[in-house]
Parts: sequence; structure tokens; C-alpha cells
Amino acid sequence: MTFPLFLIDPDTDETPVNSDELHDGWVLTLPQTVARHAFKSMRLAEGDRLQLSDGRGLRILATVHDPENRQVRVDEFSREPAAVTRLALVQALAKSGRDEQAIETATEIGVDLVVPWQANRSIVQWKAGKEAKAAAKWRQVLDAATEQSRRAWAPELGDKVSSKQIVEMCRRANVHGDMVVVLHQDATDTWNGIEDKVRAMAERCLDDGRARTVYVVVGPEGGISEEEVAAFVDAGASAVVLGANIMRASSAGPVALALLARVLGRFS
Repeated sequence: MTFPLFLIDPDTDETPVNSDELHDGWVLTLPQTVARHAFKSMRLAEGDRLQLSDGRGLRILATVHDPENRQVRVDEFSREPAAVTRLALVQALAKSGRDEQAIETATEIGVDLVVPWQANRSIVQWKAGKEAKAAAKWRQVLDAATEQSRRAWAPELGDKVSSKQIVEMCRRANVHGDMVVVLHQDATDTWNGIEDKVRAMAERCLDDGRARTVYVVVGPEGGISEEEVAAFVDAGASAVVLGANIMRASSAGPVALALLARVLGRFS
């Protein structure tokens, strides 16, 4: 049985959690927000079990000890290693919440990094005065999806980037051995070649132990402009068509990530 998982901040005074100091039987006091969700919304009671994670690999299995005082007792704990071959989604801002749908599903699939992109054709814009609020909303979506999928690693959320910054991302990828894959409906290269390259990248990661990242770039509903695609490819990205059917901004990225996750052995 998989028990519900809740993210906690290990740096708060209320829940100081350090895996070097953890031991079986240690009693933890849950933060108010986590306790409210666990005991009020999910109605967990004394004796029920749950999982806690710091979103950075720590996984704690605990039993509810005293719900009135928000206390749980540690049964066991472990720390899961970070992925060596990382999956990243560079998601263009899109209307009707389709960008948030994309990053939610991507998190459930196992994405390691999410980067918001202000594409040339993005109708939605994160203006200076509202960017922090918009980013916080994306963070909430990622955290909720992390709990839903029982992940011990929450995706990182990068800063919003422009198309010019993606060009720089492509150039850095060439230097560091990363890969940038641009999903574009008019591309002529097919998906099979990308999977072969990712398999080879994963083997290099295992050989030398150095982390590398595959970036999947997805445009808004209006698509990625020809100028953007040309600039990305000139900087070293691979532009590929995912399939014969045209997908929405909310589904293209997750489909690509699911295929790559399977290549990397994350799906059995």
C-alpha cells in the first residue's frame, strides 16, 4: 500500500528534519498546513500511516501519534539519489491554464526541472509586478503534483526565460553535454533519433557519474515562431516532430517526457 505523502520544509523551526539525526521512534510535529491537510481534509487518525518528504530525496514513513498536537512517530526513513540523467521541461506560457496543466502532468511523470518561457507568441505574460506571484502559483502546482505522485524529489522551478535566453541554454548544452529538443510541428527530424541520443547520453552519465540534462522545449498554442526555431537550431538544438497529430501546449511536453522516461528506465 502506498501511503499519502506530504512535503515539509526541513528548515522550519517547527519541523527541524535532518536525515543525519533522524532515528526510528523520533516524534515530529507537523506544520499547521500539513496537519490541516492530513487530519482535517484526509481525516487521518491515530495509527494511520503517512509519508513525509523534504522534496530533496528524503522519504520518511511515519505513524500518526497524536493528531490533536500534530505529532507523528518516525517508523523508517531513506534518502533517494537524484537522477543522473535529468529531464527538464521548458514550457511556454499559455492561456487557459494549459501551461499549468502541462507542468502538473510532467511532475507526475517525473520531470526534474521546469522552466517557464515567455515565447514570442505567448498571449499570457508574466509582467514584472506579477511575476513573483505567477511563479509562486507554478510552485504550488509542482508541489501538489509531487505529493499526488508520491515523489521524494520535487521538480526545481527555474526563472522565467526569454527566447534569447533559450538560445544561450542551447549553447551551454553543447559545452556541457546536455541536449535541447524543440517540439515543432513542421520539423522534418523524427522522434526515434532523439531516443537513441538520450540512450547514449544516459550511458555516458553512468560511465562518468556526471549529471546531464535533456531539455524539452514546448511552445504556446500559436506555436513556436520560425525565427525562434531557427535560432534554437543554429545554437545546437534538435527540432523534431513528435507525431502526426498536433497536440495542445498542455499535452505535448508530458507526452515527450513520458517517452523519454521510458527510455531512461523510469517506467517499468
